[in-house]
Amino acid sequence: MTLRQRFTLLYSTFMGGILLIFGASVYILVNVILLNQVDSMLAVVVRDITQVTKVNALGELNLISLPPLDMTSNAYIQVWAPDGKLIATSPSIGTLTKSLDPAGLNAGLAIYEDSYLDGAHLRVLSVPLMLRERVIGTLQVGASLSVVDATRGNLLSIMAVIAVVAVLMSAIGSWVILGRALSPLESIAETVDQINRADDLSRRIPYQERGNKEDEIGDLVVSFNQTLERLESLFTSQQRFLADVSHELRTPLTVIKGNVDLIRRMKQADEESLSSIDQEAGRLTRLVGGLLMLAQAESGKLTLVLKPVELDLLLTEVFTEMRILAGSKLHVHLNEIDQVMVNGDRDRLKQVILNLASNAIQYTPAGGDVYLSLAKIGEQARIIIRDTGPGIPAEDLPHIFDRFYRAEKSRTRSTTSGFGLGLSIAHWIVEHHGGQIKVESKEGKGTTFVIWLGILQ
Repeated sequence: MTLRQRFTLLYSTFMGGILLIFGASVYILVNVILLNQVDSMLAVVVRDITQVTKVNALGELNLISLPPLDMTSNAYIQVWAPDGKLIATSPSIGTLTKSLDPAGLNAGLAIYEDSYLDGAHLRVLSVPLMLRERVIGTLQVGASLSVVDATRGNLLSIMAVIAVVAVLMSAIGSWVILGRALSPLESIAETVDQINRADDLSRRIPYQERGNKEDEIGDLVVSFNQTLERLESLFTSQQRFLADVSHELRTPLTVIKGNVDLIRRMKQADEESLSSIDQEAGRLTRLVGGLLMLAQAESGKLTLVLKPVELDLLLTEVFTEMRILAGSKLHVHLNEIDQVMVNGDRDRLKQVILNLASNAIQYTPAGGDVYLSLAKIGEQARIIIRDTGPGIPAEDLPHIFDRFYRAEKSRTRSTTSGFGLGLSIAHWIVEHHGGQIKVESKEGKGTTFVIWLGILQ
């Protein structure tokens, strides 16, 4: 059974239950009102009869003087002696000698009862006639309930028809409304099926909100489209990563294999071949190391040993190493440096600064400049690594910290270039220190990375 069918059945059943309770309440209320009207009429007749009835001093039944018993055409009246002898009847009864309500003759108190007499449904009031605490007879006044029965029957028929019509209308309305409300779910299922068949994550679920009112299905469609977008981005990054890794692995492996073949043919190892093998093996080691670190970060196994760290001393170490790395290619400057203490993992923080500074040196043309600085701004430490390189295109800046992403347009790949993992690792380390890392860049004017870390109080 589909969701639409289940909801339609549920709503129809719910509507039927409400109508059943409402109908039963109305039926009971109308029945009580009609019976009360009949009982009131019977009580009035009994009162009128008893008010005009006279008894002689002896109180003998045969001397009881009754008013004309046909005083109301809507009532059937009988007067019975204590010994069960019928004394008088109203003309409307005719020759009937049966009691209107046999059970009421010996009740000893006023009692209303329903009675069936020769197929007729009656409402009977039996009242004992008392004289000085002595029962001298029983007065029974009855009225036909044919009108009441007909009214109740008609009411039941009308309510049954209304209930059936209402349930059918509820079912039809629910089916139509649910069809419209659940149609986006069909679009979701169809889109997912198309994605599964075509492996196309670029598809999106179409959904137009009715008016300006948002609903849960609209939120679901938006969330699902966002998920598809993230999955597409992730798969695209992974495909790019696999292509890059395949290329990066193919190059060093080809070089290593070629050098090994050359050594075998020459039957001796020359320094150039060994140096080339060592260089390519280093590239493979860096690639594997970066992948391992990312895997550890994703699984939560990359732990940070947080201790007080003097950032000024750390930056001085990086500056010294960068000058050696830059050599005579370009100039490395230490603009300003404040004494700042932070709580962090010294090795990981150094890894971040070294990575950014190494990138700056690597991608800055010969004769360019790389600037390092450390300043205390309020309760935060600010580290700036700025270069005068070619810069990063604006379309690449939002993705610069994405895993496996490389801005190929602005950075020429070489044997010493990275794999698109360093900035992602740096971003993870800074964020898990409670800090932020930002980048600003303009093509042809250089790139600036800014790291913000909380100062140890």
